Amino acid sequence: MEYVAFLVDFILHVDVHLEAFVRAYGLWVYALLFLIIFVETGVVVMPFLPGDSLLFVAGALCGLGFMDYTATCAVMLAAAILGDQSNYTIGRYFGPKVFRWEHSRWFNKAAFDQAHAFYEKYGGITIIVARFAPFLRTFAPFVAGVAAMTRTKFSTYNVAGGVLWVMGIVTAGYFLGGLPWVKAHLDKIIWAMILVPGVIVIAGAWRAKRAAVA
Repeated sequence: MEYVAFLVDFILHVDVHLEAFVRAYGLWVYALLFLIIFVETGVVVMPFLPGDSLLFVAGALCGLGFMDYTATCAVMLAAAILGDQSNYTIGRYFGPKVFRWEHSRWFNKAAFDQAHAFYEKYGGITIIVARFAPFLRTFAPFVAGVAAMTRTKFSTYNVAGGVLWVMGIVTAGYFLGGLPWVKAHLDKIIWAMILVPGVIVIAGAWRAKRAAVA
């Protein structure tokens, strides 16, 4: 329970913990950033780790001189791209093994074909948009692998989405994180970065379900 409590506190107060880590361990912060982003994007069972808020806070600390902006972007971009590649590979490897029996209760050939067709047609934009949505960015590459989206196409949009996500949010933190209003309301901003994308995803899923029923 202590571990869970610390994890929740770290997610909600990532600015405090990350600054303390930099002061205590210096350059090891880059290894920590890589690990968190890689696990959040690359391990399908870890979607709750901080992503957007961590990028923003890291950018803010760069703007305040605690970390190097170029190194931070490079490390987190590498973690984001490699994480998605890992998640895609896991889905690509285990998908066929789980669904190897076409007539089993675990496999629906029609659903698989539909998922494959969807990711071949819309998978690119899905991979990019999912980068900005907690939970979705963890599951989208895994599902792309299960749906057998071609690796070349996945890799192209993986890199594009990673660049937009990492560079966009880190840069926003770099320029905005030092503003007095942002510093005073950073806890609320972190909450918004966690909750707002989730609400949008839930609302979209609800509307899609209603449209399907209608």
